[in-house]
This record gives sequence, structure tokens and C-alpha cells, in this order.
Amino acid sequence: CPQGKRTILYKQAKYEIFAEYLMQDGMVSRLTEYADSALTQPVKSMEWFKHRVDKLETRETDLVTNKVTETYGAGRQRALRQHIYYSNQTGSEATRIMEFDGSARTDGLKAREETPAKLTEHYCDRDDCLTKRLVNYTKRVKKFGPAEGNEKPVNQVTEFYSRDPSIPADDDIAELTFLLNEEKIFIKHHLQDQRIIASTHEYLKPQQSEDKGQVQITTDMVSSFQVERRAKNPKLMHIYQTIMSLIEKEERCIENVRISEQEVRDVLEQRTQEELTTELSVSIYDTARNDTAKKRREEIERKKRDDEARREEMELDYLAPFLARIGDPAQMTAELAQQLKEDCLEDLKQRLIDMANLIQGRFEKETQQLQWKQNWYQQNQTTMTKEEEEEYVSYCSEAMFRIHILEERLNRHKELAPQKYVALESRLRGDNRLAEFLN
Repeated sequence: CPQGKRTILYKQAKYEIFAEYLMQDGMVSRLTEYADSALTQPVKSMEWFKHRVDKLETRETDLVTNKVTETYGAGRQRALRQHIYYSNQTGSEATRIMEFDGSARTDGLKAREETPAKLTEHYCDRDDCLTKRLVNYTKRVKKFGPAEGNEKPVNQVTEFYSRDPSIPADDDIAELTFLLNEEKIFIKHHLQDQRIIASTHEYLKPQQSEDKGQVQITTDMVSSFQVERRAKNPKLMHIYQTIMSLIEKEERCIENVRISEQEVRDVLEQRTQEELTTELSVSIYDTARNDTAKKRREEIERKKRDDEARREEMELDYLAPFLARIGDPAQMTAELAQQLKEDCLEDLKQRLIDMANLIQGRFEKETQQLQWKQNWYQQNQTTMTKEEEEEYVSYCSEAMFRIHILEERLNRHKELAPQKYVALESRLRGDNRLAEFLN
């Protein structure tokens, strides 16, 4: 389509198709359902996106209930895969569901369901066997000041754990409930085999002494139901250690709840910013749209042109270093021309001699090393092992190869050296700056 978009009308529906990168938000298609055949009362909208940096793929909106369902591709921050919310509800009092890729998160979070009165989190594949956390809130008292100081008051937190086969069922916690307003902690263990009732424990949180800063622990602070009749009553020290451990767990649990609440706020803030300034990803191979790749390609081409121009300049002005030695005279004379010619030829001659000496030196060095190795073999061949003989044969083969290459390079250099000398002399005679003085 010349304009990059197309609209198809159906009975009580309209389907719009957009070319990629045509829409600023990355939308490529949209399906709108209507309650009437005149297409004036929309009831549902489905949008598809591509190339978005925030990984948004689809957005389904129920225009009657204001329910919005967004799905995201893999690779999004916090491994968010789906977000369900209501567009007419804002803030922490809204109802929303967030689904995550639990395998891509360190905490194993799969889903988070939030309502004004509850927060439910589902986990998977955790080392501590935690599968679910349920948080109940009380009605918040409105306060003046920043929102951070007016957090939702937690009334009860319940954590659910899966069975750990390495621990006896009576010691393996199935449900751990923190009753914050009642200052109680309730534990329900997993069912034993061939049992219909599980063991339970209820602990009262101790009151801290004001004068000494210590806690008072008594046996009345725990009430238990043991499935096994032979179970012994716990000692006071065991009760003290258990209660203190549970209090630490409660503090960590409340801290994790606040972290989850903050993560929700961060996700909402990030989504708001993403919708205000939508960014689209462009492939590095799409040179027409990728400004970064285009600028880099232009920079590489510019450097290439500069290098070629510099190389051509150096090749053309081969007299520049010799003119610099004599002060770069403004006017050329026959004496200066003859001197430049002799200097150029002498410099080439010396470079050819140095190259020949370098190749000859390497050739002689390789030959001497091979001769020394052969003498060593003659002296020790009767006591050598099979591995040493194989190593000697391999060394001789490689050495002969290097000597052969150096010999060919030396012969080739000797053949080309006179030709290079004659070519330079001819080039000097044909140079516009020296021609009238040398010919």
C-alpha cells in the first residue's frame, strides 16, 4: 500500500494493518470489535507490536470493563511476560496481575496478584521450597506527607512451602503464618504418610523487658498439636530458639513484602515512561533506518577515503623527504636535481642491500641450527628414544622447509633488485621537477 497502511472492514469489526516502523509506537496491526454493525460502539481492541525496546508484543483492551492485558517477549527487565490491569484504576489500590518468567529470575517469582486488600505471589524452583506468599492488608489510614511514609499496613502474611523429602514431615513446614496484629506465629507442618491431620504449632511473640532489654520465654507461649503420641514436649531453650528464629523470619518476610511493593511501583513508573517515549529497535542490517550504523558506515568510508588520499599523496610525492633534507628549496637547479637523484638512488640501494643482508642472515642462522642438530644426532643416535627420533625428524623437516623458503626469497630479491633500481632511475628522469636538468 503506498501509504503504508490498510483497513479491512468486517461485520462488527475493523482490522487495520500498518507497515513496520510506520507507527511511532511500533504497532503493526489492530483489531477493533464493535457492538453494532455501524461500527460506532467499540467494545474490544487488540493491538500487535513489533521492534519495541520494552518488548511489548500485544495489548488487549476491554473497552467496557477497562481491563487491559499486555504481553511481553523474552528479555524484558525483571522477566515480565504479562501485565493485567484496569485503566480506570491507578496507584497501589488498583487490581493487577503480573506474570513473570520464573526461570529467568533469581527469586523464582512466577506471578504477582495485587488487590487493595491482598497481595499474592507464586514462586517456582526455589531452594527453600517456597511456593506462595499471601499478604493481607488492613485499611490504610490516610496521612499527610510523602507516599513512602504511608505504606499499606500488613495484617497477616502466610507463606506456603512444598514438601522437602530430606526433612521429616513433622519438621517440614507447609504453612507459616505471621499474625502481626495478634502478635502470633502459626506453623502447620506437612502431612505424614497415612495421616489425615498435620502437626501444628502456635507461638506467642514475647514482650521485651524495658529494664534489661531481654525477652521472657515461658512454656505457655507455645501451643502444639502433635500427631505422634510419643512426641516429647519441647524444652524451654528449644522454645526460645524457635521463637527468636521465627521473629527473624517475620522481619525478613515483611522486608520482602516491601521489596515486592517497591518493584510494583518501579514497573508502573517504567511503563508510564515507556509509553511517553516509545523506542523502537532497529537491526544493524537495516542501514536505511539505523542511524547509528549509518553514521558508523559513513565514518568508516570517510577514513578510508582519507587513507587512500594520504597514500596516493605519499606515492606521488616520493621526493618529499629528500627535499626536506635540503630545506625544500623554492627553485630547482641542475646541481640540486643531480643531488636529489643520487640521494634517491643511494637510499634505494641501501634498502635493497639491507633487505638482502637480513634474508641472508636468517638463511645462515637456520642453516647453522640445522647443522648443529645433525651433529647432535650423530653423537646421540645410539641412545635416543623413539620419541626423540620422531622429534628430530620433525625438526629437520620444518628447518629444511624454512631454509628452502629463505633461499627462494633471497634469489627473488636478487632478481628484482636491479629492476627496481632501473625503474626508480627512469621515474626520476621523468619527474617534472627534475626532467629538464637530468635529460
